[in-house]
Amino acid sequence: MADYIFVPVFILLQVVLIIQLYFITIVHGRLGVYKIMEPAEEITRPVSVIICARNEEKNLEKNLSLILEQDYPDYEVVVVNDCSSDDSELLLRGFSSRYPHLKVVTLTEHERFKHGKKFAVTIGVKAAKNEHLLFTDADCRPASVNWIRRMQEQYTPGTSIVLGYSPYERGRGFLNAFIRYESFSTALNYLTFALAGNPYMGVGRNLSYTRSLFFQSKGFASHMHILSGDDDLFVNENATPENTRIQIHPDSHVWSEPKKSWAALWRQKVRHMGAGKAYKGSDKRVLSLQTGTAVLFYVLLGIMIALHAQWWIVPAVYLIRLTLQLIVYTPAMRKLNCKNVIWWFPVLDLFFNIFICVLAIVATFRKKVQWK
Repeated sequence: MADYIFVPVFILLQVVLIIQLYFITIVHGRLGVYKIMEPAEEITRPVSVIICARNEEKNLEKNLSLILEQDYPDYEVVVVNDCSSDDSELLLRGFSSRYPHLKVVTLTEHERFKHGKKFAVTIGVKAAKNEHLLFTDADCRPASVNWIRRMQEQYTPGTSIVLGYSPYERGRGFLNAFIRYESFSTALNYLTFALAGNPYMGVGRNLSYTRSLFFQSKGFASHMHILSGDDDLFVNENATPENTRIQIHPDSHVWSEPKKSWAALWRQKVRHMGAGKAYKGSDKRVLSLQTGTAVLFYVLLGIMIALHAQWWIVPAVYLIRLTLQLIVYTPAMRKLNCKNVIWWFPVLDLFFNIFICVLAIVATFRKKVQWK
């Protein structure tokens, strides 16, 4: 074995391990010890729930009533029927006749001027009558009738954004396990970064912010040219340590249906990666360091094996990181409703980092994306 190759690789591996342990313990460890507090008084502020739907007839039929029948004293539901070609309009008429607090806004497609989801969201915000807005998607269902109440509990004086959590339904197979692990990893990251005073994104499946913040920041004006990012780019641009809080109470979760094929998942993630390019420079650097060292960790382990390092070095380094991950992530997985994924963890973590690496490379050269 050539020492001039082994020594620098081993030193670099130690540096990468230290960086990874920082993110695992100091940053991600915050969620495991985070305590869900109950409010001191009843929450009754008016809320507008906004759903943008394009050709979502089946999902609306299945999930909309769960949102319209929330246990909350004062709220409206604004559904933006965005250029649907199915029978969504007819279905929504039926819902409107039964639920007076449902407001439907119908958009028609212009032959020359196409629009993405951000336009639909903007129309929904303008149609909303209340200051506090709560967003979800047509293919999502609240975990309880107290979803609105729980999300609103986190508003305190000075709060303008509340980041919620949206897990995926459990199913069979590796694809489903991977989707749920990826969702957990994403949520663990944005929730703990917010707890650490650096909120950088949220997910539109379960996100709340104020109407005044939307208009003060001119909505999506600075990134309207990017089709994706109605949720994470808005949060990235407007969230601060002072105006952002998180909510992970089990009643506040919003369940989503996972993709059924790798192709569908790939298209979704390529679209999401496109928005990441527009994050603040400081956020991109930190996230690149985190992801880059995670990928490099496995690459360096492979190089160490190829260099025929002493038999105990690679297992020892790998087990140090894995052990701390299991200690930190197990309580976090319990709080985020995906504890059964822990059994797949070693395989999923490796595959996840390979997936993210390939995805980042592909997304760099792909420019055209679409909503639906």
